[in-house]
Amino acid sequence: MGTAAVSAVAVLTACGGDGSASERTGEGGGRPASAGAEDAVRGGGDPSDGSNPDAEASGEPSAGSSADPQEGGDAYDFTPDPKKVPKSASQARKLTRNASLEPADWTPGMVRHDPYETAGTWPVLADSCVWSRGGMPGHVLDSYTRGIDVPAKGDRGRVQGSVTVTVHRTVEDADREMKDTVQESFRCPGQELGGGQRLDGLMSMHLDRKDVNNADATLFEAGKYTGPGSGGQQEYVWTKSRIGPVTTAVSVKGAEGYGTTDLLRLAAEAGAKLLYRVETELK
Repeated sequence: MGTAAVSAVAVLTACGGDGSASERTGEGGGRPASAGAEDAVRGGGDPSDGSNPDAEASGEPSAGSSADPQEGGDAYDFTPDPKKVPKSASQARKLTRNASLEPADWTPGMVRHDPYETAGTWPVLADSCVWSRGGMPGHVLDSYTRGIDVPAKGDRGRVQGSVTVTVHRTVEDADREMKDTVQESFRCPGQELGGGQRLDGLMSMHLDRKDVNNADATLFEAGKYTGPGSGGQQEYVWTKSRIGPVTTAVSVKGAEGYGTTDLLRLAAEAGAKLLYRVETELK
């Protein structure tokens, strides 16, 4: 297991509780989608500032962490209420919008990407390893993506992020999407996203069930990103999780001044919040 993969397990599980403190109290508000720091992922302060010594010293749960006993390592145990599982496209659209994040929900200081929303289409990876978007397949009731960025500041570039929520018709359909995703990186370790954007050196892995306490399944992908304004080759991370027939995905395209761990923490923050919201919609 590579260094990035080890970091992924540690960071994703550390942030893998049932949502942020702000969500608990009711405060605040796919890869080809156009579409970090410690402070950023803790939901307080400037996402371009990379330190929060007070939070570390206190030992208190941060905004992006959970004090839930589930963090003791117990396997995830949640069964969606059959009455809450979407059966129609309109029900699915309601869930995907409710579960998605706005910039301030992810972490204060983040901003909308342009374009901000992508809906009603499905990403397709051709044999040429070039991504395009087509109509949604029959097994998908709805898929909704928002692009959210960390703006450039000082000597740090603009980090491009995205969050996606997808509702499948069945659990089996959602599970098949998870498995197919890993195969894509083996088939195409280099991928063209369009608009001069490219991913290289992609590696995917499923996280062990014992390391996942906020979803039925989670996978992780890492590689290198280049694109307009990227300042050269940067780090790239992507995670996807499943709860019942619903999948969530977070992508983070790096920028100058950000390392892999920064991006992993940023992705883990959004991933935990998305899963908490999905579970809330399904229970």
